[in-house]
Amino acid sequence: MPDLLAQILRDSWSAGLDVFRGLVPTGLFFLALGALVKRSAILSDMRRAASETGLNLQILVFNLVVVGPLIVVLSQALVWLFRTQGWALIDPSVWVGLPALPVMLLGIFIGDFTGYWRHRLEHTRLLWPSHAVHHSDTEMTWLTLERFHPINRITSFVIDTAVLLVLGLPTEAVIANNLVRHYYGYLIHADLPWTYGPLGWIFVSPAMHRWHHAADPAAFDTNYATVFSIFDRAFGTFRVPGPCTAPLGVTDRMAPTLAGQIGYAFSPRAYRRRKATAPGPRSGQQVAGE
Repeated sequence: MPDLLAQILRDSWSAGLDVFRGLVPTGLFFLALGALVKRSAILSDMRRAASETGLNLQILVFNLVVVGPLIVVLSQALVWLFRTQGWALIDPSVWVGLPALPVMLLGIFIGDFTGYWRHRLEHTRLLWPSHAVHHSDTEMTWLTLERFHPINRITSFVIDTAVLLVLGLPTEAVIANNLVRHYYGYLIHADLPWTYGPLGWIFVSPAMHRWHHAADPAAFDTNYATVFSIFDRAFGTFRVPGPCTAPLGVTDRMAPTLAGQIGYAFSPRAYRRRKATAPGPRSGQQVAGE
């Protein structure tokens, strides 16, 4: 048992270091992209988002320390169940010998389909209090992707990974899904006005996902996919009237602190449905629509 615990901690530490190493080039990329798109306006936008960005980083560190080891354990458990205990509906050998690229693309497509329905589930009464933390960022930037409650992190990982493993997909397809959807997630959370034009019929754009976070009743329950907008179109949840300039946030009252954000999902009041209201003046609490 001590050796197993030590291995879990080593794996968690290694994964945490990889996350921090990845943040530096990713941050530089979005800084350069923002400068190209916004020019001098990027400085005022960064100052306005500074408080929310700081909270996003606090939640990121908290998840790496607390959730990281749990993800390592859950990852090993899922692989053991589906690869060695026969839980997979499709034998993994079916994928052996097939070209790697199509299989990885299939993994990403299935992963996004799964993510679409899992995301819709997160907007129901049971899971919304933990998912509301992600939506509480009133100045959405690429780092909003790191603003997730531990419960939300765990349920997302388990659901998305389990579906790919139950289909017997190989490790490279699971990894491709995780990497592509994660880094594409940074892009669609970035403060960019892009709608993609005709490509928006296929792919999720930053404007499309920003509408998902909008404090606009017309935008509620729309735009759930991460990569492929075709899922929202197919299931009647697509809505992109143009670049999103609406206020962002949630009606849920949670303090803009690490303790307030993490503790919200453990409060009974969080599970009472709230009617959407128009956002008020900026203050110490987020006020906007789901």
